[in-house]
Amino acid sequence: MQFSRLLLAAVLGMSALAAQAKGDSWAQWGPTNQDTQMGLIVRAGYTIGGTSPLPLPPEVRSINAFQPKGGATIGVDGYKMFNRRWGLNLGWHFFYEGFHTEADVKNYRMSLTMDGNTLSGYFTGTDVTNTDMWGMTFPLTVTFAISPRWSVSAGPYFSTYFHQDFSGQVYDNKDGVGYLRVDTPTGEKINMDRNNPATYDFTDHMMQWNGGVEICFDWKAMKHMNVFGKVDWGLSNIWESDFEAVAFKMYPLYATFGVAYRY
Repeated sequence: MQFSRLLLAAVLGMSALAAQAKGDSWAQWGPTNQDTQMGLIVRAGYTIGGTSPLPLPPEVRSINAFQPKGGATIGVDGYKMFNRRWGLNLGWHFFYEGFHTEADVKNYRMSLTMDGNTLSGYFTGTDVTNTDMWGMTFPLTVTFAISPRWSVSAGPYFSTYFHQDFSGQVYDNKDGVGYLRVDTPTGEKINMDRNNPATYDFTDHMMQWNGGVEICFDWKAMKHMNVFGKVDWGLSNIWESDFEAVAFKMYPLYATFGVAYRY
C-alpha cells in the first residue's frame, strides 16, 4: 500500500513537472510571456523562382535551362496573437525577382523583331527569356503556432511593381531548326539562327500588380531570431488583358529562405 502511494505520488509529480515544463516552453520562446502579444518581425532572405505558364503548354517541348538569377527580399511583418496558437500578420516587403530560361518550342505564338521589322506568327526553335522584377508585396496572413518553436502562416498577398523587364531572343535549336511561320501555322517560313537571332521585349505589356497566396514557415532558432521559408504563388496573369503576342497566361512563383528578428 505504501509503495502504491509512493508510485502514485511520483506519477502525479512527473505529470505536474511535465505540464510546468510545457508551460515554461511556451513562455521561453516568447518573445514575451503573454499569449496575446503584439510585435514586429523584420525579415531578410534570398529569393529564387520564376514566372511560368501553369501547367506548361504543349508548345513547350523541353526546358533546357532554368537559372534563377537570385533575388532578395527585405521587409517587416506586424503581428498580433489572439491566443497562444492563433494570430494575424500584416507585412510590407521589398523584393527583387529574376530568372533566365531556355526552352525548345514548337508552333509557339509570339511577336518578334528581326532586322528592324516586327513579325508575328508561330515560332519553332529555341526561346531564351530573361526576367527582372522589382516591387513591394503586402501579405495578410493567419498564423498558427504548431509548437512553441514552429509556426505556419498563410493568406493572400498583393504585389505592385516599380520596375519590370521581360525580354529575350529566339534562334535555331541544337538540331539546326529555327523558323517563324508568319501569321498562321502554315504561313510564310522565315528561318532564324543564332548568328542573327530575332528578339522580343514584352515589358510594356506586363501588369503593374499581382495577387496570390503566401505560405510561410517560421522556426525560432533563438530567443528573438527566426529561420523562415516562404512561397509566394501568383494567381494573376502577368500580361495585360488585351496582350495577344503570347498565347497563354503566366504566373510568378517564388520561394524565399532567410532569417528574421522578432521584436
